Amino acid sequence: MPFRIGRIGRVVLNVRDVVRSVQFYTEILGFEVSDIYPDDMVPGGMAFLRCNTDHHGIALVGAEGAANTDLGNTDLNHIAFEVATLDEVIRARDHLQRHGVPIDFDGRRRAGCQLAVEFRDPDNHRLEIYWGIDQIGSDGHARPRAEWKGVRGLEAAIADPVRGQDTALQDPSLMPR
Repeated sequence: MPFRIGRIGRVVLNVRDVVRSVQFYTEILGFEVSDIYPDDMVPGGMAFLRCNTDHHGIALVGAEGAANTDLGNTDLNHIAFEVATLDEVIRARDHLQRHGVPIDFDGRRRAGCQLAVEFRDPDNHRLEIYWGIDQIGSDGHARPRAEWKGVRGLEAAIADPVRGQDTALQDPSLMPR
């Protein structure tokens, strides 16, 4: 394989009520909120929760946003798999394309600022392979929203990194000229 999945990085769930679910995950399970997308960013809202230094280990998408996913999967929004290097994200994308797997998204997401490739399995479950998710420091604060740089395309994301994100490739030949 041209890449190696290091761990399951996070699970994103579709929920009926984001506020109620955030309350459960924080008060009952001890997760902390990293960021919230309001209704104008994602219909129904979205919450990013953490239990370690990763920006989020669970994300919750409100019912209205979940209804717009066209997945046919009512509870699972997507599962994300972490790889060790940015090079592996590029190699994973290229590997998927060589095997005829349609790519839904590649580039950088907003909250968490990870670089990723998103695609679907044969049962239409959304999957993500990513690198470089923001880490939450000892102060407990996430990257300010003003520093998010959501962008389509891995090449564009690499060319314009967020503060503190080293997008230098170990193998520069992976970038098209």
